[in-house]
Amino acid sequence: MIALILYPSFFPLLSSFFPMPKRSLHPWHTQLGSQRDWIWRGWQIRYTHLRPIAPSEVDAAPLVFLHGFGAALTQWRSNLIPLSQSRTVYALDFLGFGASEKAVTGYNVSLWAEQVYEFWQQFIGKPTIFVGHSLGALVALVAAVNHPGMAKGLVLITLPSSRQELLFQWLQPIVGGIEGLFASPLIINPLFRLIRQPSFIRSVLHKIYTEKTNVTDDLVTSFALPAIDRGAAKVLVRLVKARTRVDFSPDTRTLLPDLKMPVLVLWGDQDNIIPLTWGRQLPTLNPNLRLVELPGAGHCSYDECADRVNDEILTWIRATIETDTVEVLL
Repeated sequence: MIALILYPSFFPLLSSFFPMPKRSLHPWHTQLGSQRDWIWRGWQIRYTHLRPIAPSEVDAAPLVFLHGFGAALTQWRSNLIPLSQSRTVYALDFLGFGASEKAVTGYNVSLWAEQVYEFWQQFIGKPTIFVGHSLGALVALVAAVNHPGMAKGLVLITLPSSRQELLFQWLQPIVGGIEGLFASPLIINPLFRLIRQPSFIRSVLHKIYTEKTNVTDDLVTSFALPAIDRGAAKVLVRLVKARTRVDFSPDTRTLLPDLKMPVLVLWGDQDNIIPLTWGRQLPTLNPNLRLVELPGAGHCSYDECADRVNDEILTWIRATIETDTVEVLL
């Protein structure tokens, strides 16, 4: 339960662990590119891609979008289509989330980072710009540190710290033990039946979003409609337990100084999930990191102020990534 308290957005997002059957796809879901399934290490993974309209933009560095904890590629509903106008765009569901398989395996950030790397190897194979939100930002960071040749730059929309950076060392086993008591199907299953109710989802999203008008029927439906996959409840228990372990993620403070590529960090100044006070410490860890604060935006700034976020990403790419490329060519 402490894990749920430490991560309030966990509640409404749990429902997107379960994919929507094709017969129930909401109209705007079908507009999010060419959705396909990819078999990774024997597991089914959902991804989508969109090609730029102008043929001359095909050679531009592609973008790969990585969702947050409990979310799915559908969270990028306000970003994929606009940004695909100028370059190829990909987005994928992490193993255990969205429309990807609910595998019986050990979950941690390193597993998802390897999923992203092997996806990049198979479908892209050239330096890419990775855009991650929250957990997705952490996965992008780990993947780029472990495989620097894959990333031309990173866009991190809020970057969480690791568990061990949040808690004193002596407190970690105590908190982990208490949380472990609640990571039981006897508790998780009734909890899930509650939180997937549209009225509950809407009320929690209103607490997470500072811009209440973004909590539309479509957004609520995207969490309320997903069906329950075989094994999904067991995956949820595994995910809750995984987050209590110190090996769930490496330390952000250790990872950031190892990056040699440009990094753009976007942060809503009203984020009540991962406060901006943490984000303001990050530029001291890497001289290549640029922090942009988004006034009035909360944890879901990619949706709340999508036009601003999309513009910041494109402006940064043109000023930093593409400028550097031209200088190298000259």
